[in-house]
Amino acid sequence: MPATPSRVTAAYLQPLLETAAALGIAPSALAQAAGLAPDLLDPLPDALAASDYIALLDAGSRLARDPHFGLHVGERVRPGTYSVYGLVLLACRDIGQALEQTQRYEQLAHDLGRSRLDAHGAHARYTWVSHYPHASRHLAESVFAGIRTFGSWLAGRPLAPRALAFAHLRPDDADPAEYARVLGGVPAFGASAHTVDFDAALLALPLPAADTAMYPLLQQHAERLLRERAQAASGIVAQVHAAIVRTLAREPVRLAGIAAELALSPRTLQRKLADAGATFQQVLDAARYALAMDYLRQDGLSLVDIAFLLGFQEQSAFTHAFREWSGVNPGAWRERALAVGR
Repeated sequence: MPATPSRVTAAYLQPLLETAAALGIAPSALAQAAGLAPDLLDPLPDALAASDYIALLDAGSRLARDPHFGLHVGERVRPGTYSVYGLVLLACRDIGQALEQTQRYEQLAHDLGRSRLDAHGAHARYTWVSHYPHASRHLAESVFAGIRTFGSWLAGRPLAPRALAFAHLRPDDADPAEYARVLGGVPAFGASAHTVDFDAALLALPLPAADTAMYPLLQQHAERLLRERAQAASGIVAQVHAAIVRTLAREPVRLAGIAAELALSPRTLQRKLADAGATFQQVLDAARYALAMDYLRQDGLSLVDIAFLLGFQEQSAFTHAFREWSGVNPGAWRERALAVGR
């Protein structure tokens, strides 16, 4: 299947840019090293594709020659990093409520992954499930550093985990002292998931600076943003999807052409898609995949015909793409689909 459309907000991107700037790396150099347009970050977009954010993390580490770049990005988070979701956390009465709201509103800041909290008796575990399990270690490490930094600020004291674990393997250049300084402990590596274990009693720890009277209003605002985001996604993504389907039948699909059809500039279209948590390539892949399944059910169309109808120059390119989307070759998918239909 095509990748799930995802993005990070400008506010969530800011600590990465600040970390790079502190190490003498300009936004244009960072973007270029990540394989992105040099002017991508100037002016700063409202949102950025999650895959581009991950590329910027890796580029920052390379340019700065900082093996713990992700940890240092996480150290720079502050309430504004998490947008409205961060304000909701500021109004929570205790750590437990803050973690519950994190599970609900994390997506307002980014689509990099999702949080899960499990508590049993005296033991509690926080798990972060990455949407990009093959990303470098900097992604998970930046998330965990940010959680500890912001969580300690909320609690008014350093939060110490009982145990830490990362799913990625132990890096050769890992410095245990730096992990201990930033995360409050040295993690285990090669685990089945990214986790933090801690005493369940910590969930009841009051947040001394909490403005609990603001909580209902902020939660209402956050819920409205969730609804608006869902509506925006169904709006612009559906428009682009429909335009792509119309265009595929007559000419190659290009971002500029689709933007013109929708009376938008290419940059505006990219921004609107990013705000909806999508990229143009993801919508194009989704449209091609949906059409491909329809065409494969039509026995009279050859794979060459289908590749042409979907805008691929070669059948091999279509075969490779379909395998990426579905996990099987189009021929095998067709045999199975036609067998079911008989």
